Amino acid sequence: MDPHMEFDFGGGPGLEDQANAAAALASALMREAQTLAQAAAGLRACLPGPTDAGPLSDIRRARIVAQAASDAALRAALLLEAADCLGSPDAAQRMARAAERAGLPAATLVPALRAAALALPTDDGAARIAASIMAQELAQALG
Repeated sequence: MDPHMEFDFGGGPGLEDQANAAAALASALMREAQTLAQAAAGLRACLPGPTDAGPLSDIRRARIVAQAASDAALRAALLLEAADCLGSPDAAQRMARAAERAGLPAATLVPALRAAALALPTDDGAARIAASIMAQELAQALG
């Protein structure tokens, strides 16, 4: 083998790899949103009804459970919107606007994006690399 031979690997993931990465990240975000929505539904099912009697401490506990359910539902909705943004050239700006509308900092999406990149439902190595790059770039843009 000639030691002076140069290899060109194309400079990184191609357009198809990036599209596959966006789809895989979106799928992972949607699965996380589903988990959060199920948690919200489960928490709401634990809330007492209007005719249930109980001491004052039960009201305080119910308020905490209701707040946790609300937070889980809000984050699920935000992840669904973030999944819709993936693959577009202005994904970071759209995600930041969605977080702002939800009353959350844009950085709230960073852990979910990183986790999605780690839990991709694919064995496509190029898509995994592209997803890691995409998640890192979005994380930097979202702060």
